[in-house]
Amino acid sequence: MKFSTKIESLQPSATIELNSKALELQNKGYEIVRLTAGEPDFETPQPIINAAYQAMKEGKTKYTDNKGIKELRQKIAQYINKKYSTNYNENNVIVTNGGKQALFNSLFLITNPGDEIIVIDPSWVSYDAQIRMVGGIPVHVKATKENNYIPEKKHLENAITKKTKAIIINSPNNPTGVVYDKEFMSFISKLSIDHDFIILSDEVYDALVYDGDYTSMANFEKSRDRTIFVNSFSKTWSMTGWRVGYTIANEKIITQMAKIQSHSTSNVNTPSQYAALKALEIDNSYMVKEFKKRRDYLYAEFIKLGLTFHKPKGAFYYFIDISKYGLNDKEFCEKLLEYGLAVVPGSAFFCDGHIRLSFAASMNDLQKAVEILKKFLTDLETERV
Repeated sequence: MKFSTKIESLQPSATIELNSKALELQNKGYEIVRLTAGEPDFETPQPIINAAYQAMKEGKTKYTDNKGIKELRQKIAQYINKKYSTNYNENNVIVTNGGKQALFNSLFLITNPGDEIIVIDPSWVSYDAQIRMVGGIPVHVKATKENNYIPEKKHLENAITKKTKAIIINSPNNPTGVVYDKEFMSFISKLSIDHDFIILSDEVYDALVYDGDYTSMANFEKSRDRTIFVNSFSKTWSMTGWRVGYTIANEKIITQMAKIQSHSTSNVNTPSQYAALKALEIDNSYMVKEFKKRRDYLYAEFIKLGLTFHKPKGAFYYFIDISKYGLNDKEFCEKLLEYGLAVVPGSAFFCDGHIRLSFAASMNDLQKAVEILKKFLTDLETERV
C-alpha cells in the first residue's frame, strides 16, 4: 500500500513520542520523572469544569457554528482587545481544536506548493512538519544562545526570497523561553510590509511571562491586517486535554479558514467551548507565580551543576547546552532516561547538542529531577576521567 510521500517523510512529534515512552515505562512500574511535555500539572480550575458540566446538563451538546459559538468569539475578541489595545470583533475570530489546528489551518490557507515559510530555530517541533504537510518549504534561520536566541536581522533579511510567503514568530518561545522585545517585533512588522509576506504569530504562552514587558504582534497596527494570531487555552488555564485554541485575523482570512474547518473537523467540542467561555473570567496569576518559583529554583540548582543555559523569561522550559559532555543529545536523553528522568533532545527543535526540560511539573518532581541530573552528570564525569 502506498501512502502520501509528504506524510511518509515526516517524523512523529518528538515531545509526544518521548512523553509516551516515559508513560509506558511508568506503567511498567518504573519510577520516571517526566519533564517532556509542555503540560501544566495544575488541575483545570473548577469553575471551568463546572461550566462544561452545566452546558451539558442544559443540552448544549449539538453542533455549533463551525467558527465557534458567537459568545466565545465575542469574548475572545474583547479579551485580546483589552490586552493589546486592538479593535477585533467576533468576525475576526475562529475557535479551533487547540493551537495546533489554528496553526495548521493558517498554513493550509496561505501556502501554495513551493511557497517558503521562514522558521526561527530552535523551533517548536510541529512547525517544520506542518509546513511540509501543506506543500510548503520551511526555511530555517538559526538563532544562537550567544545572541539570546534572537536571530540576527541580516540573517532574516537574507532568508527572504520571491517565494517567501510567511514567517512564524513564537514568543514566548518554545523551547528556549525567550521573549522577543518590542524592537525586534517592530523589525518583523516592518519587514513583512516591505517584503509583502504574512506574519504567523504563535503566542500560546503570552500569559506566562516572568520578567519585563510583553509585546504582541497584535500591537503593531500597520502590519495587523497581514498578521495571523494563534493562541490557545491549553497553557494559560491548564486545559491541554480540552482542545480549544483560536485564530484571530482579518475577516477575509477567517472566512476562508471557516471553509477549511467546515470540511475537516466542523466545530470544536461544544461543552469545551462553554468551558473556554468561563476560562476567560478566571485569574491564572497563581499559576504564573508558581511557574516563576519553579523557574527560579531550577536556575539556582542548574548554576550549581555547572550547566550551560539561558534563563527563560517566559513559557516553562529550560533549553540546556549539553555538548560538553561527549554525547549527542539523543544519547544523552536515552542514558538520562535509564536514570529515571525523561527530557527532549534539542535536535527535535533543530538545535543539536541541547536538551529541553519542562518545569510545568510539581516542585517535588523538579527536586527529584535535580538529584537525578546531579548523579547522572557525576557518573558521566567519572566515566570520562
